[in-house]
Amino acid sequence: MLDIKLFRKTPDLVKEKVTKRGMDDSVVDDVLKLDDQRRELISKAEEMKAERNKVSGEIAQKKRNKENADDAIAAMRNLGDDIKALDEQLNKVDAELNDQLSRIPNLIHDDVPEGASDEDNVELKRWGTPREFDFEAKPHWDLVEELKMVNFERAAKVSGARFVYLTGDGAQLERALMNYMVTKHTTQHGYTEMMVPQLVNADSMYGTGQLPKFEEDLFKVEKEGLYTIPTAEVPLTNYYRNEIIEPDVLPEKFTAQSACYRSEAGSAGRDTRGLIRLHQFDKVEMVRFEKPEDSWDALEEMTTNAEAILEELGLPYRRVILCTGDIGFGSSKTYDLEVWLPSYNEYKEISSCSNITDFQARRSNIRFKRDTKAKPELVHTLNGSGLAVGRTFAAIVENYQNEDGSVTIPEALVPFMGGKTEIRPFK
Repeated sequence: MLDIKLFRKTPDLVKEKVTKRGMDDSVVDDVLKLDDQRRELISKAEEMKAERNKVSGEIAQKKRNKENADDAIAAMRNLGDDIKALDEQLNKVDAELNDQLSRIPNLIHDDVPEGASDEDNVELKRWGTPREFDFEAKPHWDLVEELKMVNFERAAKVSGARFVYLTGDGAQLERALMNYMVTKHTTQHGYTEMMVPQLVNADSMYGTGQLPKFEEDLFKVEKEGLYTIPTAEVPLTNYYRNEIIEPDVLPEKFTAQSACYRSEAGSAGRDTRGLIRLHQFDKVEMVRFEKPEDSWDALEEMTTNAEAILEELGLPYRRVILCTGDIGFGSSKTYDLEVWLPSYNEYKEISSCSNITDFQARRSNIRFKRDTKAKPELVHTLNGSGLAVGRTFAAIVENYQNEDGSVTIPEALVPFMGGKTEIRPFK
């Protein structure tokens, strides 16, 4: 959520930023109008409450003097009714203002390029050279079934479309990837491993920005009022919700492997085959809590942490900076890492790394102290995929396939596969 002071002090800047995201800048005027109403109501309420205190004192004085106070008592009752009505009006305006603010995205960083869609994202670097096959390469959705690594048909029977059973070598490869990624981040990149709840309450979803704007993308357990997490970012970021982080804790760096659940609303017809777009998938997440002056360097470091996984696995990728039309709701600046998938003959997203600045911290009331006597400040939060496990799985299968239908295991993964160096077809 944006600071209301930004709207008061720099409305033109806020209008410029939201317009670049494709929003009508009239939302800024709507916020300012509600803010003016709110402040006017607060002023009136304070005046009336001061008057009530004055009348209350007069009543007490009359009673001490044994004078008739009926008129004053009646006046105070009327004043009380007026104050109650005013408070109800104030609560309504407060709710409208908070709702408006909660639906306005974060202000984009000046580095973010303008554009309408992912086609306007700007490539910043490439690593590795896509493999040229001397045989007819197969897409991962065919390979994994031939190798009996998955079962889509039975998953559809049990759960519906866009679910999968990982079986045998497939289950082992998924588990190996998760263990490898978490181990890399904890032993080499300085992250603390966490195991997180995968059902969270509405306050947590609001804190990270999924609610109220993106409720249709979530799965909800109606009876309990809980939501399945779309990413471990939600429980990790909410770890410090409504808290003041003590001095000397920052930077705080968490990593967690979890299942992620997404309804994929609006994605009909996209990536319907294989492991690229499922309702349930595994991901290793990185979340950081940083002092504001350190968060931009932290974004660069976190992105290189994700890149290190791809490089050690020998998977060609590129880094792009997301444009104004593709950047996420809460992000001020986002890098996407896209891995080369031969079946698509293009790069596909495998990680997003974002600086959310104080946008989530304001919604979640997460602050920190520089020292014991300092006034609490809003922390900056960052999150990034390190990596999406299913997409890494697909990239390995496609890029490491052999003419005989087998798949070579990348060297970095061999220890996590129990020494297994390849996955071979069943005879």
